[in-house]
Amino acid sequence: MNAPQTSLRAQVSEQEWKLRVELAAVYRLVALYGWDDLVFTHISARIPGPEHHFLINPYGLMFEEITASSLVKIDMDCKPLHPTPYKVNPAGFVIHSAIHEVREDAGCVLHTHTRSGIGVSAQKGGLLPISQQASTIMSSLAYHDYEGIAVRDDEKKRLQNDLGTARFMILRNHGLLTVGRTMAEAFQAMYTLETACQAQLAAQSGGAELIEVGQSVLDTVAHAISVQRTALSSEEVFAALVRKLDRRNPGYDQ
Repeated sequence: MNAPQTSLRAQVSEQEWKLRVELAAVYRLVALYGWDDLVFTHISARIPGPEHHFLINPYGLMFEEITASSLVKIDMDCKPLHPTPYKVNPAGFVIHSAIHEVREDAGCVLHTHTRSGIGVSAQKGGLLPISQQASTIMSSLAYHDYEGIAVRDDEKKRLQNDLGTARFMILRNHGLLTVGRTMAEAFQAMYTLETACQAQLAAQSGGAELIEVGQSVLDTVAHAISVQRTALSSEEVFAALVRKLDRRNPGYDQ
């Protein structure tokens, strides 16, 4: 299965094309950083407008080969809205549709099954405040208990309630999820969460007693994050990542 040779650029709005290019870049960056899981998991992006339409990966393509034109436009029931040679995976969209349904700020929902993410998700204590990365997450971190493979619509309400207004979620015994207004925000959030999980497993592997960041320090983190965002936005970080992608794996914008 290969990405289509015909570009969809002339067939969609400039706004949708821009989103397609950004989302294809995110898929390839996920692959570049080793967060992909063969052809599984999803990253969804909402197309602005009252129709509640979304872009998602064509089921069966590796993340490293996804292009702007191969992305599939779907509705809330994961039904394709344009002719496409690719399949979509409705089962995998249950989690995403649940979040997009109630979170107007969810321009992008990113879900992974990394070894580190699964490892921490299987720990009773979840993510521990033992790293700088974890300390920036704790105030906006939610958990959802494992209910088996997410194929049932009745799980959506529990997902929505568990997530609330959080930006980060650990799906217990399953993996990680982040929500962003933009794809840049969702990717940077996942980078931070994934790094925090990797750091936790590395620290635990040493066998020594761990030092947790105290609540008084955690309370100061929100101000520090606002200062950092003023100095460098997630969009600027994403632009640098795209330049890296252009050097390593170009062609996503086709």
